[in-house]
Amino acid sequence: MPKTPLKLLIVGKVWPEPNSSAAGSRMMQLIEVLKLITDSITFASAATENNYGVDLEKFGVKPVSIKLNDSSFDQFIANLNPDVVLFDRFMTEEQFGWRVAEHCPKALRILDTEDLHFLRKARQEAWKNNKGFEEADLYNDLAKREIASILRCDLSLIISKYEMKLLQEVFNVDKQLLLYVPFLLDKISYNTISNWKSIDNRKHFISIGNFLHEPNWNAVLYLKEEIWPLIRKQLPEAELHIYGAYPSQKVEQLHNEQEGFLVKGRAENAKEVVGNARVLLAPLRFGAGLKGKLVEAMQCGTPSVTTDIGAEGMHNDLPWPGAIENEATDFTKAAIELYRNDRNWEECQKAGVRIINELYRKDDFGSVLTDRIHKLIENMEKHRRQNFIGQILQHHTVASTKYMSKWIEAKNDR
Repeated sequence: MPKTPLKLLIVGKVWPEPNSSAAGSRMMQLIEVLKLITDSITFASAATENNYGVDLEKFGVKPVSIKLNDSSFDQFIANLNPDVVLFDRFMTEEQFGWRVAEHCPKALRILDTEDLHFLRKARQEAWKNNKGFEEADLYNDLAKREIASILRCDLSLIISKYEMKLLQEVFNVDKQLLLYVPFLLDKISYNTISNWKSIDNRKHFISIGNFLHEPNWNAVLYLKEEIWPLIRKQLPEAELHIYGAYPSQKVEQLHNEQEGFLVKGRAENAKEVVGNARVLLAPLRFGAGLKGKLVEAMQCGTPSVTTDIGAEGMHNDLPWPGAIENEATDFTKAAIELYRNDRNWEECQKAGVRIINELYRKDDFGSVLTDRIHKLIENMEKHRRQNFIGQILQHHTVASTKYMSKWIEAKNDR
């Protein structure tokens, strides 16, 4: 450990909203771990603030508003002179990475991918075109941008083992540039389990997820049009409660009390509503990364039914705490069986505890992350020499993105 704590800057795509999205929770988890190696964290974002963002100052983090395509960031970064800069998603690195490299060349640059956007996009396009997803679908323009960002950075945090494998085996990204860091969670204790509601004290199904995220909206449509009518036919007293931040008018129009399809909107306390439900439904037809809703279900002792996409990278070889089905009829059958079968439900609840406690240990992965940061800082010159492709990309990015940004700035000043 260095004698002097590191100075850290996080450049966020948005202000963290842990009650609205898994991305917000992920960011706060990283901040909690990174506070172990720094007494100075600044969170900067060009996004508009709203009432749902977390109060960063309560966590010892200084919030700063910055501008896109504006040289004021250059003076800001030079004055701050951070040891480590963490970019929240590759689009943020595209906007600000060259400025950091130019004005603070010795700062360690880390990218938190959240999930691989190009993977999610490729799957979405395959679904829209009514075709099976193939490896060839991955080679899109978004992949070029995102992988270029990974190569320009000293380290990229990858949330899923599936995505780690994809980057190394399909795109030949050097493993020294990648670090597997899943959700960083506390163990589920016996006291927590003892406070969970029993199956007899729970009722109804739940779906939850930020509606700004296209896979979540698509899953709700799937429930409405194909899955829920089949479930409701066999469980006429059951209801499906749809929760999620930022519901649009088209979401709210799905609300139908006669069908038991109830659009509730933003959950003031997500863990409370998930903990009151008997089964969580997440029929995701495309997406990437780890699914916060499914982790939250395990943390609340709520079994779930999802798809291969939903469960991808989340449970290794451990039994899923519910069921994994990809066809509407199979999904429906599994959901009804889980809802009715007390013994199966209780076994699935235990499976969720095991997954959280064995695969998402905050202390273990947090130590791996902080150790890697220290080692990279100590050996930065050698590390960067070994990533010559990244240096080439950085050179050409500065030569192109820099002048495009300056042109936009000049245009805006007219």
